Amino acid sequence: MVDVHAGAVTSTPWQRLPAELAPAMRPRLPAVIRAVATAVTEATPAFAGVAEQKFRSDAWTAVEVALHHFLDLVGTTDPALPPRVREVFVALGAAEAREQRGPEALLAALRMASRLLLRHLGEVLAELRPLDVETLVDCADAVSGYVDELAAASTDGFAQQVREQSGDGDRLRRQLADLLLAGGAPAEVVAAAATRVGWPELDTVVPVVLAVGHARDVRFRFGADGLVIERGRDAVVLLRAGPRTSRSALAATLHGRAASVGPALPWPQVPQAVRLAELTATATPPTADVVFADDQLTTLAVQGQPDALAVLTVRRLAPFDSLRPTGREELLRTLHSWLRHWGARTAVSAELFVHPQTVSYRVKRLRALLGDDLADPDRRFELLLVLAARSRP
Repeated sequence: MVDVHAGAVTSTPWQRLPAELAPAMRPRLPAVIRAVATAVTEATPAFAGVAEQKFRSDAWTAVEVALHHFLDLVGTTDPALPPRVREVFVALGAAEAREQRGPEALLAALRMASRLLLRHLGEVLAELRPLDVETLVDCADAVSGYVDELAAASTDGFAQQVREQSGDGDRLRRQLADLLLAGGAPAEVVAAAATRVGWPELDTVVPVVLAVGHARDVRFRFGADGLVIERGRDAVVLLRAGPRTSRSALAATLHGRAASVGPALPWPQVPQAVRLAELTATATPPTADVVFADDQLTTLAVQGQPDALAVLTVRRLAPFDSLRPTGREELLRTLHSWLRHWGARTAVSAELFVHPQTVSYRVKRLRALLGDDLADPDRRFELLLVLAARSRP
């Protein structure tokens, strides 16, 4: 026989409870279960708004299993939770993770259940014998120790589910990253993959190429807004365009990581954007700072890189996109001639076979469309490069 003296610390504090407590409590158990289950599902703030019948059924089952087993433990040295009981609360914690409610709500519900159970036990004990401090302390130890075990099982279930979801999330993010990097996937396939990782409105993507050793830190910094793919020799981060992908934000976030940032392009052009980031990394001296492909587009285009030329073409000719095709072509031919002849109106007029006044009118429209770009030597060179390539047969 186990000798348990008053006040002893034990892992099975329910063994100190009087043996007559369990049979006295069982007739009241249905009412206690109802009271605790109602309080857990309706009086706990985080659960009060949950209307799903399955949730209420699961909560009721958990309360019923927990209270029945607690009475089975009274006066014994049995461990708190046999596998069948523990599995109920592991499953309950996992369900909370799937519903993204966090463990706090479940722990709050368990604390409430603990207080109610202790109150009902005290009422029954008071009917059985005169209550003393030692008995009340034993009762509180038993209830708190038991509920602690329930909370531990629930927390384990929550953590397991979070790990599983994280692994599944990694797989889905890798699937989307592979589709974007490979290119050519149907739009509906990419859209479905993007929705599964929380990118329901996939539009523009900014790629970053950097050393594998920096990939984990970058993954942490960008969280759900980034897809990280380690390729052995380096890593690629695909970022959903937004405030965090502005040039200044990226320069600050990636500082010191020898990162190369590709141009922000629509998602079907991710392979080209990554390629430009790679070319930029090899075209610039080794540095601990961040380099941007946008700064190297002209150089790469002159070197014959078609992807760089394509990006420049889209950007420099974007002001003409809203024009009708005929008017657009007239202005582009005029601009090409004007750039080649250094703005000489007579030479442009002769080349295009139009009146000098027509040239003046068109140049006025060009200035309205392009603004300061016509006065910027770098922009004029880029426009000339783009238009020269465009005019080649």
